[in-house]
Amino acid sequence: MTVALRTHNLIRRFGGLVATNDVSITLEQGARHALIGPNGAGKTTLINLLTGVIPPTSGRIELEGEDITNASRAHRVERGLVRTFQINQLFPNFTPLQSVCLAASRRLGLDRNLWRGIGSDKRVLDSAIDVLERFDLIDVMTSKVSALPYGKQRLLEIAVAIACGPRVLLLDEPAAGVPEGERGEIMAGLAQLPADVTVLLIEHDMDLVFRFASRISVLVQGGLLLEGSVDEVANDPRVKEVYLGEEAHG
Repeated sequence: MTVALRTHNLIRRFGGLVATNDVSITLEQGARHALIGPNGAGKTTLINLLTGVIPPTSGRIELEGEDITNASRAHRVERGLVRTFQINQLFPNFTPLQSVCLAASRRLGLDRNLWRGIGSDKRVLDSAIDVLERFDLIDVMTSKVSALPYGKQRLLEIAVAIACGPRVLLLDEPAAGVPEGERGEIMAGLAQLPADVTVLLIEHDMDLVFRFASRISVLVQGGLLLEGSVDEVANDPRVKEVYLGEEAHG
């Protein structure tokens, strides 16, 4: 087993509140792993710990064997740990092509030459076009981001993340706010993620989780309630009680 990302007994306290309580999770390379739990379970806190937004009170984080517990956010990105957000962080006046070219330029070490024009380098342009094709965004690549349907904006954020060249990708509720009729595009986009990229997905849409993930961790009150296969989690009575609901899942 090649381990891509691992946490050891991760704890984060905010005064007397324990937001993340002794969480140990292991993601194998290429994993499709989901993190679920009710509101306030500590999911976003865990993602913020992994990405260096906040430091842990105690515990350790390893990225491909390297201890990154105290590493800067920039170093984590350089080492291939990339995230998306619940609310997209896109530039509304950019086009999808410009957005993806900007990320590809940084990955290729060409971002210092942006004064020449985003996408003016053939390597950047070719890389961007490849990513846009993968996520079915070619037909809107010259439209302003602000004019795109929200589902397309969410897809674009994933495309930008992939253009950064991640080894581990953290997806924070990619379907949040996306109308029901556009959620199929999100699922199709997730299916296009490179097989060698390890993915940790936070999502409340259980249909999406069950279709995407092969393994699921359940957080409750900051602690790890259960980790297992989709069937194990879906049929666990404790999970049904605290999150999924008996009526919805039998």
